Amino acid sequence: MNTCAISLAGRLAGFGLCSLLLPVAAMPPRAIAAAPAPQPPQVLFKGLFGKVQSARLFADSKTFADAVPRSPPAQILARYREFKPVSRQALQSFVAANFILPIDAGAPQLFTQRLSITRHIDSLWNQLTRSTKTAPRYSSLLPLPEPYVVPGGRFREMYYWDSYFTMLGLQESGRHDLVLDMVRDFAYLIDTYGHVPNGTRTYYLSRSQPPFFFAMVGLSNAGDPAAAYARYLPELRREYAFWMQGESGLRRGTAHRRVVAMPDGAVLNRYWDDADTPRDESYREDTDLARRSGRIPQQLYRDVRAAAESGWDFSSRWLADGRSLATIDTTEIVPIDLNSLLFGLENAIIAGCARAGDRACVSKFTRRAAARRDAVNRYLWDSAAGVYRDYRWVMRAQLPRVSAATLYPLFVALASKPQAVAVAAAVSRDLLKAGGLVTTPLVSGQQWDAPNGWAPLQWIGVSGLRRYSILPLARTIACRWMLNVNRVYRESGKLVEKYDVLNIERPGGGGEYPLQDGFGWTNGVMRKLMALYPEDAAYTAADQCPAPDS
Repeated sequence: MNTCAISLAGRLAGFGLCSLLLPVAAMPPRAIAAAPAPQPPQVLFKGLFGKVQSARLFADSKTFADAVPRSPPAQILARYREFKPVSRQALQSFVAANFILPIDAGAPQLFTQRLSITRHIDSLWNQLTRSTKTAPRYSSLLPLPEPYVVPGGRFREMYYWDSYFTMLGLQESGRHDLVLDMVRDFAYLIDTYGHVPNGTRTYYLSRSQPPFFFAMVGLSNAGDPAAAYARYLPELRREYAFWMQGESGLRRGTAHRRVVAMPDGAVLNRYWDDADTPRDESYREDTDLARRSGRIPQQLYRDVRAAAESGWDFSSRWLADGRSLATIDTTEIVPIDLNSLLFGLENAIIAGCARAGDRACVSKFTRRAAARRDAVNRYLWDSAAGVYRDYRWVMRAQLPRVSAATLYPLFVALASKPQAVAVAAAVSRDLLKAGGLVTTPLVSGQQWDAPNGWAPLQWIGVSGLRRYSILPLARTIACRWMLNVNRVYRESGKLVEKYDVLNIERPGGGGEYPLQDGFGWTNGVMRKLMALYPEDAAYTAADQCPAPDS
């Protein structure tokens, strides 16, 4: 039987075209001996860590967070207390003597003769692949059992939601081995830590990222995705329990960790972080922001960290005034993207339980998915504007701003056909630009706002619109994005992290760090779109792309 012809399985088949899925994976690793979560550098190195970060020894705060200690932390701290380096130069010398500093994942190799973009992307996978079955003792790196792909640049480790979009390209490049290896790595993380951390560093363990594991699992079986969900059912259910922890007995109008009890008792989710300290990888930036804001530092840090869990760090979506990072209030917001993905996870569990013959599980999660869809429609759907919006649960009001996150319900088949058509009209009017989809229409200086567009959101849009047969707009988005990426590649020989979609003469900007190249999810989405729309992949002018209503 063709599972893609079945309604539920078709919705769940890897969140892409069924014909593009991969063979069944080998049995994933199961839980090894449970161990306490390793401590991040700011805990291991106490006052020394804060001193180094505050002294601005490194242009990028992540550098010291990723450094490898040459000795056990207790010995380094004892030396620190003994030598008491006061001057900046003395502190630099102390760090050099006691830590091995990291190097970037490396800029892609530039060839004397420019390769086609397809060949260039295919050549990048090996450059961006790492294998770390063990990690240096006391370093922040978390070991993984299988090889994996890093984004590139300062991002020297595996990241959660990045990896799904990277896998789309690995699939097209014929790197099925890496897709399966990375699925096993994510299963290992869930088995070991109870969730997938933001990235494979100790300082990321207190938070996760948008839960795309179920979609990765869907990529691992071409003809029978339900079998993959059944195979990874323990990990899917364990990740779900992580996101829903604390829901039992939660009073209406209150929240606990990542769950929020809405005014009518329905339960939806928010982004959160279990820590309320400055981020190790952005320690100086966070402490400076806390001083400027005048807010209670712990709450500010929590909201900043929660935004990092969203992957949109940072965006006007999370800013009370839409502009100033000092007003960030992520934990007060019920976001449409997260709740859409959890709807997808619930349906993946349904399919896995059905294949496993667990009828009680099917019944339970069918009720949960239906309840989430109803709650999303009550609280996050704006029927007048025809868009899905984030909801400020503390104020009991939708946020007025629109973003590309409105496309997530289409990606997971949560929207009705009329809702999908309305969203498409709003996207075409408010978010479609010369170089693809803009993240939000607001120019705030944050990297997840205008003028930037990002590869993952282009795929969410294209994939979601295709699911509802809104094909002209999907093709237009894909064509304009490919035109944008191709233009930067022709001029620089690089694929970069983000792009300016308002002025396609330049790459994107803004944010806490310089523009990174490499770049995992750009490579993945570009490779996938070129396979879906080969006739549009080589266009050099915007007017060559089809109109969204053609």
